[in-house]
Amino acid sequence: MTNSSHWLSPVLPLTSFGNVLMFLFSISLATSIIVLNVSVSFSILLNKALRSQNRFMYMLSTCLSDICSGVSYYYAGVLDVRDSFDSPTRTFYIVPTFLGLSYMAILAAQADRYHAIVSPFKYSQLMTRNRTLLVIFAYWVYAFLIVAVYNFVTVGMAKRVTSMGTFVGNIFTVIIMIGLNVRLFIIARFQLGREPPSEERDSKRSSVYLILVVAVFFLGTWLPIFSHIIVCNIIGSICYSFRNEGTDPLRILPRVNAVLTPILYIRGCSALRATLLTRVWRHCCRRKKRVMFDESECVRKSCNT
Repeated sequence: MTNSSHWLSPVLPLTSFGNVLMFLFSISLATSIIVLNVSVSFSILLNKALRSQNRFMYMLSTCLSDICSGVSYYYAGVLDVRDSFDSPTRTFYIVPTFLGLSYMAILAAQADRYHAIVSPFKYSQLMTRNRTLLVIFAYWVYAFLIVAVYNFVTVGMAKRVTSMGTFVGNIFTVIIMIGLNVRLFIIARFQLGREPPSEERDSKRSSVYLILVVAVFFLGTWLPIFSHIIVCNIIGSICYSFRNEGTDPLRILPRVNAVLTPILYIRGCSALRATLLTRVWRHCCRRKKRVMFDESECVRKSCNT
């Protein structure tokens, strides 16, 4: 198959009903990722009270990286693409980086909530909004510096660095994320439970529970591919790989998480949900109704003439 035809071919040949369903699923997944994360992003940006809180900056960072993942999935998941270092359809490690940025944002959000609850006075002095934005900017720059390094070294060197770095990084970050989950659960269940009832306590508890649920779903969708990578590195052999990115369930699951995360944000935060329903989606619905009304008026006038 030539490169030009390969680039334009769908994820599977559209010769059977199952293949067509898989193709439509990939398109629907990419669209859902973009629509939901764009909606949450606009909700945060339109609400000044939300923008002033550090945890919503991490939400916004997650949404931005997931939007990039959704856009890139129209290529990496909808078409017949194999995103490896020596593949002619590779993305030069850019598409996996967007997924990694979501991972880093959720890990940073966990650490942020942990320090905000354990040491609220020190946290309020140290982690200003500008410093939070600096942390987010720093891990975005770090991620793309790694991309630049991978693309400047030889393919063999990039494979060795990636295998070792991913192996070590996955183990340590998963342990850290699970440890933070346990600590946050203990804090939410026992420490905050001893505080007198107040609006501040309820706000702290809801923010902790939200990031806990997000992290649990994140681990549930990412642990299969992490385990696959770790086992392959321990064995030291090439594990079974699927035909392309769009048919590999281990790589589809992290994209499913990019749909689940904004849904959890909307479900777990009443202020975000209210802004979404009253200022984002309602505005879109009104515009749609106005367009439909104008079209019906045009049809009526043309019929009368």
